[in-house]
Parts: sequence; C-alpha cells; structure tokens
Amino acid sequence: MPPDTSNWVAKTADALKSTALGPRTEHKGRVEEIGDGVAMVSGLRDVRLDEVLRFEGGQTGFARVLDPDLIGCVLLDAAWDVEAGDAVFGTGEVARVPVGEALLGRIVDPLGRALDGKGPIESKTHLPIEQPAPSIIERDLVTEPVQTGIVVVDTLFALGRGQRELIVGDHSTGKTTLAIDALIAQRGSDMICIYVAVGQKTSSVRRAIDALAERGNFARCIVVVAGASEAPGLQWIAPYAGMTMAEYFRDKGQHALIVIDDLSKHAATHREIALLTRQSPGREAYPGDVFYIHARLLERAAKLSKDRGGGSLTALPIAETDSGNLSAYIPTNLISITDGQIVLDAALFHQGQKPAVDVGLSVSRVGGKTQAPILRKAAGTLRLDYAQFLELEVFTRFGGMPDGRVREKLTRGARIREALRQSQHMPFRLVDEVALMLAVQAGLLDPLPLAAVAAYRTGLPAHLDKNAPEILRTLTETGDLDDKVRERLMETLAELATSLGGEQTAAKTDTAAADGP
Repeated sequence: MPPDTSNWVAKTADALKSTALGPRTEHKGRVEEIGDGVAMVSGLRDVRLDEVLRFEGGQTGFARVLDPDLIGCVLLDAAWDVEAGDAVFGTGEVARVPVGEALLGRIVDPLGRALDGKGPIESKTHLPIEQPAPSIIERDLVTEPVQTGIVVVDTLFALGRGQRELIVGDHSTGKTTLAIDALIAQRGSDMICIYVAVGQKTSSVRRAIDALAERGNFARCIVVVAGASEAPGLQWIAPYAGMTMAEYFRDKGQHALIVIDDLSKHAATHREIALLTRQSPGREAYPGDVFYIHARLLERAAKLSKDRGGGSLTALPIAETDSGNLSAYIPTNLISITDGQIVLDAALFHQGQKPAVDVGLSVSRVGGKTQAPILRKAAGTLRLDYAQFLELEVFTRFGGMPDGRVREKLTRGARIREALRQSQHMPFRLVDEVALMLAVQAGLLDPLPLAAVAAYRTGLPAHLDKNAPEILRTLTETGDLDDKVRERLMETLAELATSLGGEQTAAKTDTAAADGP
C-alpha cells in the first residue's frame, strides 16, 4: 500500500499559509581566515562598524575593521567550530546588554549571560554597550563625597561622586584590594556597585567576589567577568558593558560606583586584536586609537545636572605599571584622562605599609571640594605634617642627632604613618576616621609605641560603639563637629590611649631622650 500522505499535505498547507511570501534580502558572507579569536570575512559590503555578525554555527562577533575586501570580525564566543568557508550573516544591530534591577546581586559575562548558576537574567531593557558621554551642559559640579572607608584616601585624596580616579601601581601592590574595599564601604550607602574583571585569573576574581559577599552588600552589586581564558572580544567589550549597566542607574537619578580591573589588560587585548586585524602599530606597539578607546569609556562617568535627574557615575579604573614607570604609554594616557591618581608603591608595600599609597605622587584634582566637612575639620594640617615628616626622615637617615623640635615632628609623623595603615576589607566609617584624625592631631598617639598605635587604630571603632554611642549618633545625624561634641569625643579618645599605656610610655620616652642614643 502507498503511504498515507494526507496528514503531511495538511500540515504543509498550514505552514505555507503562515509563511510571509515575498522578496527578502539577506547579508551573507564567508569566513576567509580564522585564528586567535579574529575572523576575516568577505562578501559583507554593507556591514557597519561594530555591527554584530552571526556565524552559521551560532557564534557571534562584531565588525572591528572595515576594509574594501575583508572585514575583521572579533568573535564573542569560542572559535573552535568556526572554519574557513563558513557562512556569516549581518544582523544590522550593535552589541547590547541587559540592564536594570534584575542584574543586582548577579555575576554575568559582558553580554549579560549569567555565570552564577541562578538562571538567566530576566531584564526587559537592553541597551547598546557604546553610548555617548553626557555633554558639558548635561553635567553638574562634583561636590558630593564618596566615602571609601580607606583612611589615607578619604583624608588626603578625597573622591567625589562623578569623579574618575585612577588606581595605578606595580603588580601585586594591593590595587584590587583598595578598589574592593571602596566597594565594601558602600554597604550602607545609596550607591550601586559594579565590579568589572578584565583578563583576571579566576582565583583573583573569586577572592574579590567572596570579599564583596562576606563584607559588603552583594545584593546591590553587579559583577561582570571576562576572564583571562575568555575570547578576546569579550574582554574588549567588558568595560563598555559594565559602564552601560552602571549608566542605567545614573540616568534614573541614582548613584553608581564602577571599578574596572584593569585597563592595562584591556589595552593589551586591544593591541592583540589590532595587530591581528593588520592595523598599524605605534608607540610601544599599541595602535594610535588606544587613547581614544579609554577616553570615550571614562568620559561616560559624570555627575548629571538636576535637569537630567542629578544621578552620578563614579569610576575607579585600575592600571598596572612595570617597575613604577608612570611615564609608560598606557599609564600616561590614563593619568591624562582621569581626575587624579592613587599611586601604590611596591617598596612601601613590601615594608608593610598597606595600603601602599605614595602620598607624593598621588593626587585628586577635585580633592577638598568633595571631602566631608567634618573630616576636613578633623584632619586639619595632616597632609602638610606628613609631607614634612617624610622629608625630615630622609635627611635624618644620614646621621646626626636631631634637635627636640625635629624629634617631635619625627615622632608625630611616625604615628601618622601608623594610623594610615589599614587591614584589608575592613573599611572605616566616617565617624571612625574623624575620631582617629582628632586623636592624631591632638597628639594622643605620640606617647604610644607604634605597636600600641596599631592596637589603638584597630580597637577604636568598638571602643566608640561601647563608650560614645550618643556622640556617634550626633556626628552621623548633624555632620558637624562643634566644640561640645569635640570635647566629649576627646575624652573618650584619651581614655582609650590611657588604657593602652600612654602615660607610662610617655615617661619612658622622656627618659630615653634624656639619656641620649
């Protein structure tokens, strides 16, 4: 018997009825070469720059170089199944990422795909990874402080909402730790935190995520990961994707803080892609547009005007130097783009001075305009005193017994330096920083040995919570350090110094000074 084809005919007829008939254009090309995450494609003459291309195996990429005969396409997925001769289709779209509250508390890749095993990201809004920076007329003055909880930063190099502050230093000098501590310090603030890992080892990213989960408010954080083993295209778009996710909150009138770790590896990825697509190299083998790709990225950080909602986006990009060479191509570029830099010194780090901030090379070009008034009042001449101490310390190393006045400055400076040390992932509250600076400026730490100064700094928050809760509440609510509050606070600070043996230490110090070396 012949097969029954009645059902097949009915199904085919229904399918034809629901199919739109008519001419249809399709942009189709072919892979000519493939290697190292870059495909050279022919036959797509109408493709635009940065347009997303789709390969027949389902992989995607974006058009990075447009030559008359070939298109340099950077893949966003693994290239194992892409071969020469495969079909490539133009989509007419640029790369987009999901944005919104659905991303909070999630770990995603630069395309917004979940990496934490909690299911797909359910966001209704997708925005291009490349967006224009706010114009000058759309911006406002940077006047609101960002409390990083890092004493040396908040007291000497205050940051403001909407600022771009570069964190730069040699390998393994605490750059990522400093940035993560700034994110952890926002656990009680209204700032959304975004951490973008570019080309980092999986173990390093895991430590950063664990620190945010244990110490910070991870429910208000977004982590974007493009690891060292990921496709170069994903590493290239990661900072832009993270910036788009942060801009969503800024444009809604909220405040966001983004850390990009790090732009040195991003620049190296850009150089790799550029050389593979046959772009001409320039200084240090980098293509000429490497300055532009970072400038257009960091210009998107801004404090918006009231007409635009008053939101802000603060950026903390990280860069790595070789042997402290700040005049290298990429660090020089980033220093000229940003509003200041926090320089970490390898020698200080190995001496145990952590955070290893070089106060001579570091600067914030916004500075005191954004520092909390109460902290500025408490810190007083701290920066000047510390700078004088560093110079005197160098001179006294050559020998000679300093006189009493110089000895006092050396004693005070050593206590300042000890007070500026800080354990990782233990950011201070603003009131703790104010109290510590008052103790330093009043000379309460001068009689203490350096070990006792460390104990004073570490035990100060708990001591204040136990013995001066009303003072802390007043300082937090009013933000003002009047004479009455200062007097009561100084009494509490003196009690802690006395409990650590300040009086006996003072007597021993005087006796040692009288006996001579």
